[in-house]
Amino acid sequence: MGYHYIALVGSDTSGSPPWPDEEQVRSLRGQGMQSVFSAGPAVLFASPETPVLPVPGGVVIGHLFARDGSPAKPDGLPGLASQERFATHLLTEYWGEYLLLQVATGLATGLRILREPSGGVPCLYSFEKAVGFVTSDISLATGLGLARRRVDWSFIAQAVAYPHLQTARTGLSGLQELLPGCSLTWSSGRAEVRDAWLPWAFVREPHRHHDPREAAAEIRTTIASVVRAWAETDRNIMVELSGGLDSSIVAMSLRGTSAEVTCCTMVTPVPGADERPYAREVADALGVELHVETLGFGNARFDFTPPVLTARPRMSVLQFVAHEAVHVAACKHGSTSFFSGGGGDTVFSYLQGPVPAADAFRERGVRAAVTAIQHLSMLHQCTYWKAGWLTLRKLLRGSKIPCKADTSLLAPSFAVPDVHHPWFAVPPEEILPGDQERIADLAGTQVFRESAPRGSTHWLRLPLLSQPVVEACLKAPTWMWIAGGENRALARSAFADLLPRNVLERRSKGTFMNYYGAIYQRNKRQMRDYLLTGHLRERGLLQPIALETFVDTSLPPRDTSFMRVFDLCMIENWIRHQG
Repeated sequence: MGYHYIALVGSDTSGSPPWPDEEQVRSLRGQGMQSVFSAGPAVLFASPETPVLPVPGGVVIGHLFARDGSPAKPDGLPGLASQERFATHLLTEYWGEYLLLQVATGLATGLRILREPSGGVPCLYSFEKAVGFVTSDISLATGLGLARRRVDWSFIAQAVAYPHLQTARTGLSGLQELLPGCSLTWSSGRAEVRDAWLPWAFVREPHRHHDPREAAAEIRTTIASVVRAWAETDRNIMVELSGGLDSSIVAMSLRGTSAEVTCCTMVTPVPGADERPYAREVADALGVELHVETLGFGNARFDFTPPVLTARPRMSVLQFVAHEAVHVAACKHGSTSFFSGGGGDTVFSYLQGPVPAADAFRERGVRAAVTAIQHLSMLHQCTYWKAGWLTLRKLLRGSKIPCKADTSLLAPSFAVPDVHHPWFAVPPEEILPGDQERIADLAGTQVFRESAPRGSTHWLRLPLLSQPVVEACLKAPTWMWIAGGENRALARSAFADLLPRNVLERRSKGTFMNYYGAIYQRNKRQMRDYLLTGHLRERGLLQPIALETFVDTSLPPRDTSFMRVFDLCMIENWIRHQG
């Protein structure tokens, strides 16, 4: 399962593509790929399970739904005069996990690509010497001899400083990613990338919600519609159920659908991640059995082989172990897709600081700010005066996009590279500090799909990161999300009648940090040696003495700075498997 495609792009101005040659065709067919579209400079191959929908002047790769959740049909799509208008129509009237590929009108060698905002369909591309490819999987291109796994060391410098930030750069030389919500036009040997969808519009008028009840109602309706659409598409679903609010909302939204649902939760040998009491209540409410997978220490490796389709270091130790467990479970139960509540904290504005109260003051004035400060003090269990002081300080200091480099354990000479993401560019119109912060956090969720390798073997659905849900949640100002001193208050209100009471009223969150800590204690000297004999040190990126001192130092309880060693090992591990 998963989306697998490659578009081979040539430069023959006659309109007859010179690609592919017979050997490439045999190679692709040997991998189960089929030619599904050919026009202008492009020939598209896709796997049988990858949906391909004909549209005016091209195809949609992936799943496309109308806003009511019904699957899109070719005869229901408008034949608009321009390709720009057609792309805009898709972004406003449809949603899904899709990539729009069209031959550019009036350009014999032109190609236009649009990637929808959730990024459900991967999109890697390379154009060199007026030819190139667009693909979901870099191994398809390397298998055809169109690309090589040459590490881009300028990207690695970015990765060690920003290990969990997604930009258009990849870890392989000559390879770029078209980010979610962006479009690409390729003609005359040049590629131009533009922003097609930006989240900023939905935190301003006329989209802004002013009534919490209306906001909660739209959030409820939208999530239910999105989950139902995916349920009717996938039919046999495994829900990764943590017992927390986000995954429970996704799970309970499956009630009443015709899909066959299996619930799975993960536990570890150490405390902190055992969510069974809450997850079991949700499974019982759905009328299904809860399956439990134990993540042990035996296969918790930091030097595993990463999936061949990846173009960046992204897969962590936890994701490797979790993938092994849930993949076996899905195969056992015949599940074709995974449903996850991933991204829920961000989409539901789970902001930790005083910024919601600062937003309330700027948007609604003193009375609203006083109420928000009271809710803030209840949420964080601090005094009203402390919450008020922190809010005042936030108002005076303003807000900056939270994208801070981590230079710990790096060489003193390390120069922090500049990074760019389209959602970090705040528009000139006044944007509230909280909206800036949650949109920056939203950009951070784009790493989730690439971090979870099960998306290459099964469909991986993240309903809370779908375009309609993100838009519906952005419309509600940040101060609505802390009403009554509750985090994610609108989501709780929206599903209050559906969630089990213990889940609805739960304020704690499960964590795998103790599990990570136990793995670190068992492997820290091996991880140290792994890094000291690796490429990062050879390239002068690490500070060996600092690393040795850190590993030899006993950390106090609740200190999570050891996660830095995991991040560096993740990058080192990926580098060692290239070439």
